[in-house]
Amino acid sequence: MRGYSVPSELERVHEAARRNRKERFTALLHHVTVERLRAAFESLSKKASPGVDGVTWEAYGADLEGNLEGLHGRLHRGAYRAKPSRRVFIPKADGRQRALGVAALEDKVVQRAVVEVLNAIYEADFRGFSYGFRPGRGQHDALDAVWVGLNRKVNWVLDADIRGFFDAIDHEWMLRFVEHRVADKRILRLIQKWLNAGVMEDGGWKASEEGTPQGATISPLLANIYLHYALDLWVQQWRTKVARGEVIVVRYADDFIVGFQYRDDAERFREDLAQRLRKFSLELHPDKTRLLEFGRFAAANRRSRGERKPETFDFLGFTHICTVTRAGKFTVKRRSSRKRMTATLKHVKDELMQRRHHSIPAQGEWLRSVVNGYYAYHAVPLNFDALVSFQRETLRHWMRALRRRSQKHRMTWTRLFHIAKRWLPGPKILHPWPAQRLCVTTFGKSPVR
Repeated sequence: MRGYSVPSELERVHEAARRNRKERFTALLHHVTVERLRAAFESLSKKASPGVDGVTWEAYGADLEGNLEGLHGRLHRGAYRAKPSRRVFIPKADGRQRALGVAALEDKVVQRAVVEVLNAIYEADFRGFSYGFRPGRGQHDALDAVWVGLNRKVNWVLDADIRGFFDAIDHEWMLRFVEHRVADKRILRLIQKWLNAGVMEDGGWKASEEGTPQGATISPLLANIYLHYALDLWVQQWRTKVARGEVIVVRYADDFIVGFQYRDDAERFREDLAQRLRKFSLELHPDKTRLLEFGRFAAANRRSRGERKPETFDFLGFTHICTVTRAGKFTVKRRSSRKRMTATLKHVKDELMQRRHHSIPAQGEWLRSVVNGYYAYHAVPLNFDALVSFQRETLRHWMRALRRRSQKHRMTWTRLFHIAKRWLPGPKILHPWPAQRLCVTTFGKSPVR
């Protein structure tokens, strides 16, 4: 299967799932072997924060074989017990905080092994326009699909966001969706244990009657399964049987973009979508979901009505803008989101001040890794100005940090430019044009598979 490599026994599971979309798999837990648990353990980050039991990667690995044998035995005897997640909060770009659940190490190991087994089934089912947290797919694949779709017959865009999706997942519906494909009661009990494990917060345990904790290894797959049945299959049917014109859709986790040829399709879809989501205890975020005129005719149409330039929308860290090439041909410009850039630069500023007394080579090594990481994601065609802006602001923060090392500093811009030439890479477009990288076959009304 394209972009996804699995061992031979799981390849047979995948082929069976692909051949018969209604087949339910009754024997799956035996694929969770000691070897698969070991591979799952070795794929975990050694520096990841421990869960509620305080067990670290190094501590567990001190007697790895004994621990894995014991874990494997408990799993297959039904004696395995999921531990609650440790609740932590991380800042978001808009200043709010996102709640994450840090699972215990053994839970991470088992979840990762089970995800590998279940992926063999669900990669045969998931729609082509679903990109989030799937093997062989990433954010730039989704961005490329959006770009290519917007350059087709799209005149209206629904920028949709599901309010508190991970916290709103209904456990009963979740298990019913999984049971469409999984009949192995041992796997179903494992999933139920993880859903009901609860969280530890402020020294106390809290039950989890709904939702799945963000940060858990199993959560992205469960989220995709939930939205596959609650949203994706319905969207595919709607655009085939209801839409009057062209419809494109790209989903990454709970964020999705839907493009329409006709406004009446867009308005009807939004109403039908809200009704569909309510059936599964979900709702569109009223402030983050909006319908906007976008596409090759948007600028002219708005100009004729005496309105300003077409609105923009953000998706996966980029602001999408209607523009034209030097030849006057319509295209979509993607510029790094202002919120995303501001948050990254704030991190750079704070970290440089913490490191200001480190040697310049040490600072330069760290800063180079940050800048290279930023370019690796944001260096897309037509985004060169944003890369220049990021480098300029990074240099400004570095100058301020170096000058704070001493009241008698000798740091000048000329000297800093000489240092930066040694350590910091210059802005450069690294990604190809989306049409070169992506052959889109999932747009319009044609079936995904």
